[in-house]
Amino acid sequence: MSAPLTIFGRHDDATLSQMDVCLKTGSAVAGVLCADGHLGYNHPIGGVVAYEDDLSISGVGYDIACGNKAVRLDTPFEAIAPRIPTILQDIARTVSFGLGRANAEKVDDPLFESDLWKAAGVRDLKRLARDQLGTVGGGNHYVDLFRDDEGFVWIGAHFGSRGLGHKITTKYLQIAKANGNMLAPPALLPADSDAGQGYLAGVELGGLYAYAGRNWVVEKVRRIIGGTVTDEIHNHHNFVWRERHGDRDLWVVRKGATPAFPGQRGFVGGSMGDDAVILRGVASPESTRALHSTVHGAGRVMSRSDAKGKLDRKTGRVLRPPRVDAEEMRLWLLRKGVTVVGGDLDEAPQAYRRLPDVLAEHAGTVEIEHVLHPIGVVMAAAGDVDPYKD
Repeated sequence: MSAPLTIFGRHDDATLSQMDVCLKTGSAVAGVLCADGHLGYNHPIGGVVAYEDDLSISGVGYDIACGNKAVRLDTPFEAIAPRIPTILQDIARTVSFGLGRANAEKVDDPLFESDLWKAAGVRDLKRLARDQLGTVGGGNHYVDLFRDDEGFVWIGAHFGSRGLGHKITTKYLQIAKANGNMLAPPALLPADSDAGQGYLAGVELGGLYAYAGRNWVVEKVRRIIGGTVTDEIHNHHNFVWRERHGDRDLWVVRKGATPAFPGQRGFVGGSMGDDAVILRGVASPESTRALHSTVHGAGRVMSRSDAKGKLDRKTGRVLRPPRVDAEEMRLWLLRKGVTVVGGDLDEAPQAYRRLPDVLAEHAGTVEIEHVLHPIGVVMAAAGDVDPYKD
């Protein structure tokens, strides 16, 4: 029998079936499917599951602590408007985007002296982690510039724990004897087991690493733009937390879902050509049923391969044409006034839902504090496939 499920929005049968499997596995006691949800590896993106005493490695996913950071500057948009193309090129030169990249500038951080490396059994990953700290990666990871309705500039960044998180996940999936099939039940570990405690140390380490990376990137971008930070929001959306819900302490796993307890703020992006928001959780019966969780983005409506099509690598012959039209994408961004460096058809606005529609499904659980209008986006180059994406 499945644990109870709260659903926001409409979803395809495959996503609903995958969520049902999650709620029948282990000590699951409740689940939530957010309105941006879609099929994922053993656990839907946009899916939340609360467990009595299990940890879901599949639920956290390969990109441990993927999340968002946004800061507001005291810089008016008008002051930098003529420099937007130059600023974006400077960001692309200063920050490393793409698959397997190392940061040209080595970043030191107290996390490298943490006991968590030993507790997680991953001291051998320190060199990789040092090399990649402050790199953004590919896929749907980005640095964005926005303006709010008062005319001030915001910086946004979306990425996670890079190769470190991927390798920690791989290690513990092997320990859990996970089935490599995407549609298999989630891989679980008892939280009180030695392996479970090691995994928790790895998740905490990945969280510290992701925070440090996003902090470094956002500060680099701030220096390029100038100005002083006047507001900051920073949150994970691929993580496991120990939380109190009702009269029970539970392990709550969110994969592509933003924590939204009453008063808690979150930064949620749309797509490269759509607005983002700063939101805040509110107290309500709906919020309680949602396990105080909300969306992490707009949610895909087509896969990456559907959006950009498929070519035969040897002959260049089109095996499947792209569903997204490149000229339509160009005109969309032109109408929105968004300059993009990098990116590809798989990240086009047409490949995503509209964020206002998704947020409307969560009415009564969150309030919008700021709407952020995109003015510039920097992503990995076209054709870059990133295994560390969420």
